[in-house]
Amino acid sequence: MEHRIVGPGPYRATKLWNETVELFRARMPLRKHRCRFKSYERCFTAAEAVDWLHELLRCSQNFGPEVTRKQTVQLLKKFLKNHVIEDIKGKWGQEDFEDNRHLYRFPPSSPLKPYPKKSAYQKDVIKFPEWNEPPPGTSQENIPVRPLVMNSEMWYKRHSIAIGEVPACRLVHRRQLTEDNVEEIWKSMTLSYLQKVLGLDSLEEVLDSKLVNSKFIIHNVYSVSKQGVVILDDKSKELPHWVLSAMKCLANWPNCSDLKQPMYLGFEKDVFKTIADYYGHLKEPLLTFHLFDAFVSVLGLLQKEKVAIEAFQVCCLLLPPENRRKLQLLMRMMARICLNKEMPPLCDGLGTRTLMVQTFSRCILCSKDEVDLDELLAARLVTFLMDNYQEILKVPLALQTSIEERVAHLRRVQIKYPGADMDITLSAPSFCWQISPEEFEYQRAYGSQEPLAALLEEVITDAKLSSKEKKKKLKQFQKSYPEVYQERFPTPESEAVLFPEKPKPKPKPQLLMWALKNPFQPFQRTRSFRM
Repeated sequence: MEHRIVGPGPYRATKLWNETVELFRARMPLRKHRCRFKSYERCFTAAEAVDWLHELLRCSQNFGPEVTRKQTVQLLKKFLKNHVIEDIKGKWGQEDFEDNRHLYRFPPSSPLKPYPKKSAYQKDVIKFPEWNEPPPGTSQENIPVRPLVMNSEMWYKRHSIAIGEVPACRLVHRRQLTEDNVEEIWKSMTLSYLQKVLGLDSLEEVLDSKLVNSKFIIHNVYSVSKQGVVILDDKSKELPHWVLSAMKCLANWPNCSDLKQPMYLGFEKDVFKTIADYYGHLKEPLLTFHLFDAFVSVLGLLQKEKVAIEAFQVCCLLLPPENRRKLQLLMRMMARICLNKEMPPLCDGLGTRTLMVQTFSRCILCSKDEVDLDELLAARLVTFLMDNYQEILKVPLALQTSIEERVAHLRRVQIKYPGADMDITLSAPSFCWQISPEEFEYQRAYGSQEPLAALLEEVITDAKLSSKEKKKKLKQFQKSYPEVYQERFPTPESEAVLFPEKPKPKPKPQLLMWALKNPFQPFQRTRSFRM
């Protein structure tokens, strides 16, 4: 008598319904019963069905031990209405099921709920402004951009930053993002984040993205109070004053005297009934009908508490702001009432926590389809919300940061250098193939060195460069890529061959002694001018 765990995914409620029906039909004990002096084979009483099904649901990890007998009776009423069971006379549909000794049986075949068929959904591809799109009214015709060939001169320009020289560059403006662009970014990235957390290939069958309002997401992120509660722009959608006062009274009990409310015996029960009546008459549950499947899908992650909390955070961002605010205030009141030991019993014979779940679960999560197990799923969700409401109703910081960085990046100006556009024209590989470890090591060692070696040879053989310019560029290359340079010029002698020394000029011949006239002729004493 075990339920398999149904994880997150499309039609989770339908899967749980069909599995529960199949288990109930296959394992419910059947025996002979007598009624009004007549025997009936293979049947069961209503009380026996409640006992067996209640135990099945409590032991299931899909529903949990907090399933009540009353919720089990409600489920069996749906079974009778949808001809999963019938009374002993074959009646079903309009009959009412009660927890008594009335006899029931299974029809020859119990209908399973079919999976809904949705039309093929074409995902809209959101195109954001490209870097190369100039802002309106701006012309870049005076900036010539042409494909460049990687030669020694190009290499010098590309690597001149390393030696302290900045090449000519230009700013490329992205077309200004409109408000619609920003809203689409928030919507698409939020849904992608939810899909990633749920671990699904697509959200197509979990929610209709066309019904997701990006303005709601942005409002729920930024329009909040210091306590994290949503602030509404339209005050007409606020909770009525008398409901808000009643909620404050119970949330702050026994400090209700500070609010100057009249006190009498049973006052707290009347206040609670006022709140329950208001929430019970809402036209739509707080989590909305169109997000029912999304929240039910998240329930499949409760075994991973942190992941489930993160998924609930994102789903709650999709709610209309007025629904999110009402949910925040309601969950805060419910949690405080359950933790308040001085609170008088609000219902005789029923614990406070159980009362909170049974009273408000249906106004929080509900399905349009009566076949779904919405009561059990809602109770499971509300129980988890009460235990983790402070974390769940926070804005997921990781999501907010990633979206804000994305928007800032799209608004940022890009710097481009001459020749940068040539990278765009390179064709990307359409597929990959596996190589051997030896080939990988060879490519890692020599794959990047071969183009550098070819570039070095081009510098060496460039006849247009003077010796001075060639020495300067080789010195830069040696500083940037010493290994490639060392392989080309392993010794100083090999480098010296590239720049041979100029021949020394011939020395002038020395004067020969014999070339002088009378070299050893003694100095002739001149006649003195002295008389």
